[in-house]
Amino acid sequence: MDFSLSDDQTQIRNMVRGFAAEKIAPFAAQWEDEKTIPRAVLKEAAGLGLGGIVVKEDVGGSALSRVESVLIFEELSYADPVVASFLSIQNMCAWMIDAYGTEEQRQTWLPRLCAMDKIASYCLTEPGSGSDAAALKTRAVKDGNSQYRVSGSKAFISGGGYSDIYLVMCRTGEEGPKGVSCLLVENGTQGLSFGANERKMGWQAQATATVNLDEAPVPASHLIGGEGMGFPIAMSGLNGGRLNIAACSLGAAQSALDKAVAYMKERKAFGKSLSHFQALQFKIADMETELQAARIFLYQAAWKLSHDASDARKFCAMAKRLVTDTGFRVANEALQIHGGYGYLKDFGIEKTVRDLRVHQILEGTNEIMRVIIAREMLSDD
Repeated sequence: MDFSLSDDQTQIRNMVRGFAAEKIAPFAAQWEDEKTIPRAVLKEAAGLGLGGIVVKEDVGGSALSRVESVLIFEELSYADPVVASFLSIQNMCAWMIDAYGTEEQRQTWLPRLCAMDKIASYCLTEPGSGSDAAALKTRAVKDGNSQYRVSGSKAFISGGGYSDIYLVMCRTGEEGPKGVSCLLVENGTQGLSFGANERKMGWQAQATATVNLDEAPVPASHLIGGEGMGFPIAMSGLNGGRLNIAACSLGAAQSALDKAVAYMKERKAFGKSLSHFQALQFKIADMETELQAARIFLYQAAWKLSHDASDARKFCAMAKRLVTDTGFRVANEALQIHGGYGYLKDFGIEKTVRDLRVHQILEGTNEIMRVIIAREMLSDD
């Protein structure tokens, strides 16, 4: 087994690290105050190939593996987990169209998504169906042969009101997962509207809103993957999304730990720097060990998904559960090391703690990850 990065992977990581340090990190607090991510920085990221990381090259994608993808999101999140997670959603949507769309759909939508001329949002969760996604009520009814009429509401949608394209999971058939389809809805569609931007604990620079559809006409040509394929598409997209959001937790937690170590060297108490207190030495040793263990496990899960391993789904769920729990715990401990200063916005630690808390909820809660893991373990197949 070779645990080293290839030369190409090292170059990719270093490129993204430099971009994130220069173009994202210095402005993260400002964007939080302004409650927006400038489209200009997303376009710059797209110029480096970060708008379609695992999308095929013929439509403008970078055609990288899931391993490179997690390396990229780890570095982006070291600068700011909010921008990183938003780019993760963009990439998940682009991959879904690339993997399941027709050739015409790929050529129509993906060049614009990869260039981030268009921003995409993933619309699965509803006010009454979060973890039980297969119970969704948003319905699309055929109106002749050329279009659907879509009605329903999607909750907690990242990019709601900000994005240009919404991949909407809706019911076209029977109850349960087999009746769900995926429709691409463009902003500006009649009957499409948005709720107010949610007031959140974290992710404040990232728009989050309810997406409402009231008899919205959607061309039949915007159906992705055929009727009844929506649930498998949604779940497949989440495998990669879970890896990316885990990488976002990992990168941000590493940043918080590095800040804590620097603080320990500078801060003095009882006549000596905090770095001389064994209790704190043991704490950062455990934090570093846990992050390194989480990192290796995440890379393994990414390798499995890239190689379509039979147990990839289980490993994606395990990695998401382990890494996001570890990341939040390490960030919280980093705040504790800073003491009262960690609670102040000036040091940036409290923002990381707030931003990482939701990673244990989105892309499937960590309780649902345990359900997936246990089902895979107990399956007779």
